[in-house]
Amino acid sequence: MAPLSFLSLPLLAGVVSAVTLSVASSGGNATSGYQYGLMFEDISHSGDGGIAFQGGTTLNGWTAFGSASIALDNNTNPLSSALPTSVKVTAKADGVVGIKNSGWWGIDVKAANTYTGSFYSLGTYLGNFTASLVSDITNQTLASVTVASSSVANTWTQHTYELQPSVDAPNSNNSFLLSYEATSGDVLNFDLISLFPPTYKDTPNGNRLDLMEALAGLKAKYFRIPGGNNLEGEAAGLQWNWTKTLGDLTERPGRYGDWGYQNTDGLGLIEYLIWCQDLELEPVLAVFAGYWLDETAAPEDELQPYVDSALAELEFLMDDSSTTWGAKRIALGYPDPFPIKFVEVGNEDGLSTTGIDTYSSYRLEMFYNAITAKYPDILIFSSIPIGVWPYWIGSVAEAIFAIGCERNADRVWGISYAPVLQNLNSYEWSPDLISFTADPGQTVLSTSYEVLRLLGSNVFTSTLPVYSKDAFGPAYWVAGVDDATSTYYLKAAVYNATEDVDFTVSFLGLTGGSATLTVLTAPDGYSHNAIGTEVVTTTTTTLTASGNGTFSFSLPELSVAVLAATA
Repeated sequence: MAPLSFLSLPLLAGVVSAVTLSVASSGGNATSGYQYGLMFEDISHSGDGGIAFQGGTTLNGWTAFGSASIALDNNTNPLSSALPTSVKVTAKADGVVGIKNSGWWGIDVKAANTYTGSFYSLGTYLGNFTASLVSDITNQTLASVTVASSSVANTWTQHTYELQPSVDAPNSNNSFLLSYEATSGDVLNFDLISLFPPTYKDTPNGNRLDLMEALAGLKAKYFRIPGGNNLEGEAAGLQWNWTKTLGDLTERPGRYGDWGYQNTDGLGLIEYLIWCQDLELEPVLAVFAGYWLDETAAPEDELQPYVDSALAELEFLMDDSSTTWGAKRIALGYPDPFPIKFVEVGNEDGLSTTGIDTYSSYRLEMFYNAITAKYPDILIFSSIPIGVWPYWIGSVAEAIFAIGCERNADRVWGISYAPVLQNLNSYEWSPDLISFTADPGQTVLSTSYEVLRLLGSNVFTSTLPVYSKDAFGPAYWVAGVDDATSTYYLKAAVYNATEDVDFTVSFLGLTGGSATLTVLTAPDGYSHNAIGTEVVTTTTTTLTASGNGTFSFSLPELSVAVLAATA
């Protein structure tokens, strides 16, 4: 008997090769205006080591320079109660000593950039410190500045500096070096050592420029923060605590995050809200809801403190000086409130039986009742499961899902992709929307990014009914209008077709006019973007309407398109 042979196909191919659509001029559903957004949590070193960084609490990445020895010190007078550990540098011989840090898998050095930083020191020292950037390959000094010491015994002093590189480093294999002349036996302690490249909008303690520009390119409308699993904590007491992310960096203890590494919380609650302002995003604030990743939940009679914490968080962000927490925000230097319209209660509470049972029986209700009683205008979101699909074929599938969400805009408030950022040197999840290394030239915008950028850059104020004798599959679509610009849109995707699909689209609200057709394609369904490789092709053409605002075009297999028509 001949052996059986097996042929694996993702789905039976569709056979429809032409679609005729008529788009009504009115009668659709108003959209939320928030169809596309962002979701962030510190996963895959996307916060510390990615979008922002402000020191750490271990010697990971640090090495001694010259004859120095370095050690963690918990016995010396600490910089603050939040930061009890410093690094002790002991000179073993006369000469230049110091400490060196290789950054998060490298430091990008460009002559056009000015790098700013600071450090705290403890111990008597009358000389000068030198802050520098050096190549790990050639030992070339790329930038250097002298910092006059104000270091004294028994009191921590802060030193600030700026570094202006003289040349571009050929790669990111570079380190930061803090050095000084010492005599054998000299001991100095250092803490909260920081180095920042230019940040987005030059915000102090701000975010990495190239990554923020990539996020800005998505034209997103909202930002779900601060997570994500990193909101919940591995066990009771380990959850993200917003109160410990406030104030001066010396007062932030940080925490061991839920993805296997330390979070400094230099990226704290206020920084998240400034991030929203910088990108003109509406914040969706996720509040801890009494559930931990070890699949335990706070009993009903122990949940109230967490409800109270969520109310205090909202008071801190929105209320005035007559309130306890509003006054604390103002005292920190933020007199203007941060309005919150949307709150998500918890994160992925459906991942365990305990999570589902407690969330549905009392946790969601307790948070909902308390928040809406004090802030009746806030819209409350519950948490739901998620799913994933990699590669271009998955991105087209995501487009079809997004099109379906937009078609039901009266029920679906908006969608966002997670995780949004991934450090390629160390990550816990894939795929992600944007991947990066220390070298901005190696930032990768995923195929899903390209889809979301196209769809999110063309937002309706309302959907429009579409009349057609053709069923969905392999072509999928949604139509809408932007009343502010009088632009009519059709968003479409083709998945699992055997040949190009011809579209005939009539906008009943137009009698003529022209349209811009933007089409995304890739070489095949399993193409994906990588460092140095971008597989998505964007093709833009101008179409002229025939009678009654009718446009004709064709879309190939595994494509995503937006047709934008005006009179």
